[in-house]
Amino acid sequence: MTAVPAGSTRTGPLRAGPGGGAPGDPDVGRGSTVRLVLLALVTYAASRVVSGLLVARAARQQVPISWTGDPVDYWGMTLMWDGTWYRRIAETGYPAALPVDPAGQVQQNEWAFYPLYPMLCRAVMTVTGLEFRYAGALVATLLGFLAAVLLVLLLRRHCSDGAALLALAVWSTYLATPVLQIAYTESLAMVLLVAFLLLLERERWWGAVAVALLIGLSRPIGVPLGLVALVAVWLRWRRREERPVGRGEWAAMLATLVGCGVAGLVWPAVVWAATGSRTGYTDTMASWRAGHEIHLFRPWWDNAQYFFDGWALPVLVAYTAGLLLLALGPWARPLGWVLRTWLLAYPLYLFAVQDAQTSLYRYLVLMFPVALVGVGAVRRVRTSTVVRAAALVGVGIALQVWWTQTILVLHLPASWPP
Repeated sequence: MTAVPAGSTRTGPLRAGPGGGAPGDPDVGRGSTVRLVLLALVTYAASRVVSGLLVARAARQQVPISWTGDPVDYWGMTLMWDGTWYRRIAETGYPAALPVDPAGQVQQNEWAFYPLYPMLCRAVMTVTGLEFRYAGALVATLLGFLAAVLLVLLLRRHCSDGAALLALAVWSTYLATPVLQIAYTESLAMVLLVAFLLLLERERWWGAVAVALLIGLSRPIGVPLGLVALVAVWLRWRRREERPVGRGEWAAMLATLVGCGVAGLVWPAVVWAATGSRTGYTDTMASWRAGHEIHLFRPWWDNAQYFFDGWALPVLVAYTAGLLLLALGPWARPLGWVLRTWLLAYPLYLFAVQDAQTSLYRYLVLMFPVALVGVGAVRRVRTSTVVRAAALVGVGIALQVWWTQTILVLHLPASWPP
């Protein structure tokens, strides 16, 4: 999201070396990358141990229910909430018809959940013989490690390797990141999202097309990704005089934009074809909403009025201004326009289509560039950088204690979902 340095053909700023040196330093090579990957795996593993202990601690708070079995253990907690829906899909597939109540309204059902993650779990279950309670957590956890590696490889294009690792530590201890090792799709979404953004920055258009299509089977984020892809294409077009765009590249860039559009439409189309209901997907999603209706933006206004009364408009304006400041302020300039656009497009999309409820904590796991903004996209890590990162990690872990105890645990008779 910053101007391209003179002589650069990248969509983002060139990466600094491990110690903040300029690109092209001798130690910025294969050995440096291997070292960075190993340190990323160790860093992420440490965060998973902390989150795992907190999930196990939450198991002692959970009353035995059909989701968890009796007694409740760590593996039972990995099946909480949406995890049970994914278990049903992995074990029995999707229903042939949409379930409806006596009034004809579509009820909550498996079609609300995208198929790629449960398909991967089903494959692991078939190969290993593991039950879903183990396969689901295993797949999510391994994908989280892959996401961590891709994340540092992407971030190092915008900062030193040390800063990228510190940002990984901050991101992996965010309050809702225990979800990366239970039967949810956040770890899969992170793998595909980071891979897509990395391919855009490297102008690997056909690879981005393939990843976009996979995203269409795993997460409903095709619309904001389309905006990010449009910005990446525009950045490439701006450099057409220094490096002409050939017909093949034009076709690849157009295919990337089309791929994002297909990603946003493919699953609703599959639901239509499988159930015979043109609105089957949206009707299913509406079954989780009050009044069985989806209204763009309005739930945020209603909630703001409920909680803040006459201050609703100033609060929403302040929220929007804070978001713009986060992505457009000078501290975000090293991220480059691809990542900065994601920081704007994704929360705007959530603002449009999601209710203001506790699942937003989980959705914000995908806002990973914020971690680098918090640490500082620096070329050389200083003591102040480490102190800032340590403080953010400490706050994140403290909030994880709250999230696992208050959100992940189902407090009968009713509770807010993760």
